This record gives sequence, C-alpha cells and structure tokens, in this order.
Amino acid sequence: MSRVTPAVAATVRARAQHRCEYCHLRPEWTIMPFQVDHIIAQKHRGDSQEQNLAFACLRCNARKGPNVAGVNPVEGQITPLFHPRHDVWEEHFEWHGAWLFGRTARARATIDVLGINDAEAVQAREGMMTEGRNFG
Repeated sequence: MSRVTPAVAATVRARAQHRCEYCHLRPEWTIMPFQVDHIIAQKHRGDSQEQNLAFACLRCNARKGPNVAGVNPVEGQITPLFHPRHDVWEEHFEWHGAWLFGRTARARATIDVLGINDAEAVQAREGMMTEGRNFG
C-alpha cells in the first residue's frame, strides 16, 4: 500500500479548488479536517496515484468508505457512485438552495450513500448560506 505524499495531496487539493469534490463544502467552513479520498479504495486495488484521488470532507469520505456503488433510491438499482476524475460535477448535480439535487442515477446513488441531504447536513448548509456562503 502506497501512501499519499504531501506533494500529491497538495495537487489533489488544488485540482479540487479547495472544496469537497462530492458536496462542495470548503475547509474554512468547518472545523472537521478534509482528507484525500481513494476513489477506488486500496482494499479494491485502488492506488495512490493522482487519478484515483479526490479531496473530500470528513463526512463524505467517512460515509463513502470503500464503496464504488450504491442503490439509486429512485430506481432501486445498484448504480456506480460519482467518480470525480471521470464525471463532471455539474452534469450530475445541481443545488436547490441547501438541497443537492441528483440529475442522474449516479448522482442520486452518491447523495444517498454519502448522506449529503440528511437533515443535519441540509440544516448546516442552510446556516452557512445565511452567512453568505455559496456551494455552487
């Protein structure tokens, strides 16, 4: 298992424009640390190369875990999760206030597995929006 070097972590952070590649939270908006996520977990033979890494908030990374798929709650079928290196965020997601809307099955499965629209997360984003923070 190879470790993510500080230089690679800095590249991943910069490429993500310093926001979670799943929910778009910014590190300065939370006291929780951000992490470099293995999109394909090392336990599934994912490596620590830049193309397999995403910048993620602690909440999204912890909930994603080693998952690469989830159940799309609308169709009820196993669906691959959003892949930050292969998928374009704006094609899959859009903000409706503090609620993240999934335009695609992949987005809906990701929102569900990561709990992005759990009441606690939506409430936190509503508070941030009141303070003038923009997730878009």
